[in-house]
Formats: sequence, C-alpha cells, structure tokens
Amino acid sequence: MAIIPEPENNTISLINRYHEELSEKPRYHLGFSLLGHPCDRWLWLSFRWAVREQFPGRIKRLFRRGQDEELTAASDLRAIGVDLRETGRYQRTIYAGSHVQGSPDGIIYTGLPEAPKTTHVWECKTHSKKSFDELEKKGVEKAKWQHFIQMQCSMTRANITRALYYAVCKDDDRLYTERVYIDRGIGEKYIERGKRIALSERIPEPLSADPSWYQCRLCAAHPFCFDSHPTQEINCRTCAHATPEVNSTWTCARWQAEIPKEAQSTGCRAHVFHPDLVPWKLVEEKSSEWNACWRIGDQEVINGEAGYSSRELLIGGPFGDEVIDQIRKLFDGEIVAAC
Repeated sequence: MAIIPEPENNTISLINRYHEELSEKPRYHLGFSLLGHPCDRWLWLSFRWAVREQFPGRIKRLFRRGQDEELTAASDLRAIGVDLRETGRYQRTIYAGSHVQGSPDGIIYTGLPEAPKTTHVWECKTHSKKSFDELEKKGVEKAKWQHFIQMQCSMTRANITRALYYAVCKDDDRLYTERVYIDRGIGEKYIERGKRIALSERIPEPLSADPSWYQCRLCAAHPFCFDSHPTQEINCRTCAHATPEVNSTWTCARWQAEIPKEAQSTGCRAHVFHPDLVPWKLVEEKSSEWNACWRIGDQEVINGEAGYSSRELLIGGPFGDEVIDQIRKLFDGEIVAAC
C-alpha cells in the first residue's frame, strides 16, 4: 500500500527553514572561545570572514537551546545563594588587544558552596549524553580543550584566579561542575596565538595535508584547502587592500582610511581578492597598485576598479567579450550570471 508523502512545506521543515535563513553577523573579533581550536588556518579564515560555516535549522535550534539553558542555570545558582552577575546581555567583555577578546557567561562574586568567598569566571555549556559522559570521566581539560582554554584566557585577562565550568546533559538533565584553577602561562600563550593569527597578513599552513584527516574531513574550509575553491565571501576582510591593525581596527590602503565596522561586511567596487584566498596565479607584471591580474584557466583577467569585480570573477565570466564589456561600461553594470 502506498504511503502518502509528507508535504514539503510541513511544520518541521518550515521551522527549520526559518532558522536556516536567519542571518547572523560574523564576529568582529577573534574570541577566546576559538583560541583552543587546533588549526591556525581555520582561525585565520574565520577571522577574515573568508569561510563561514552554514548550519541546518536543527543545529541552529540546538545553539538556541544552549543559550536558553544559561538562563535556567543562572536562576538555579542564584536560588542557592550564589552571587552570579554579568550574564546574558550584560556579559562582561574582556579585551586582550589586537582583535582578541572574550565574554564569559558570567562572573560569580561570592556564594559558591565549594568556595564561598572566591570570585569565579562562569562558563555554562550543554552536552549530548556521549559528550557529557566523557566530560565526567576525563574532566574539562582533557575532554573539552577549547572550553578549558576559553576559561584560561578569561581568567588571565580578568585577573580572576578561578573558573566554574557548569555543564548540563541535554538527554537527562544531569549536571556537572568543575572548579578550574588559573594557569597564566597557558592563558597568555593562547592569547598571543590569537593576536599573531589575527594580525598575520598571510594565511597559515593547514593543520594537515591529508584531506581525510579526521579534524579536516568535516571542516567548513575543506573545499577551500583541498579542492582549490576560491573564497565565496566578498567583504573588506577578504580584500587585498585591507589590513588588521594592532589597535583592533581595520584600515584600507585604497581609501587611506579606517574601515567602519558596519561597512566591513559589504566591501566596495574596489575589492580585490587577497592572493591567499583564490587558487588563481597572480600575473604580477600586469597587475597594478589597485588592481590584480589573475590567470584563470587560459585567460588573464583584471580584478578591481579597472577590470572585473570580485563578484563577476566568482560567477565565472564571460571575460573579454567586447560586446558585453561595452554594455558593462555603458551602464556601469556587472555580469550577474554566467552565459
């Protein structure tokens, strides 16, 4: 007997699609929560907004659940007399300089039963059953290195000597807490790593040259690193004219000015791809101060104000067609689809 198929626009699919289509602005900084990531290249690409992870609606709802859990956890802690502040939208921002900063989930001033008079950085995380079981067995340093580094960086720069790691199992609501002691050496080491990566003009080496390496297989940058795909992101941070500065700003060599934060995500017509973000060969003798000449296939293509826009390069042409180029010039237009 045939089964009547579910309609495409059913309740679940529409809810997931709603969350998938919600646009989220990328972070302007390199956060403490990322600094324990094993790959320098991924951190550089993330900070440059060159590769962005796209999550299905279900995963985005999971992220929301984690955020909602913080409210419940904070309420429970306060209910037993813990003086927990600077949570939610009032989170403290801890600046480390050179685009590196973090925002712990909260600060416990007093009242933690295990150490009533001690101030703690508070981090609240949700886990699957498998992840939670591993956490209980190994502890946060061995089971969740990035979370451990996040707390070390926060403690180091906030000058707070303890952190409370508060974990919730999403499957059965078990709780796990662990007090973490400060290690300033580790905190400073990873903060300096973040600064080095944020200020680097050139892309770091990948974590592995093996495309099947377990830490690379599911990475959002896998097509970029191993399939020679150009970045699909056109913004100021993927432009060769832009430079991250020590004072946590970005400057544009083309316009000789600081780039406002609100303008960084859109870029301008002068955008030229950073040479480390495309697989094409740079033809230096035909490039100029504000334009780059790339060899794309068997063609030499000018990218910049004097040639084709970066969006046109990603579309793939056609390049060098006299009629199309005349129309582009006449109407100050761009190629919007491959012919």
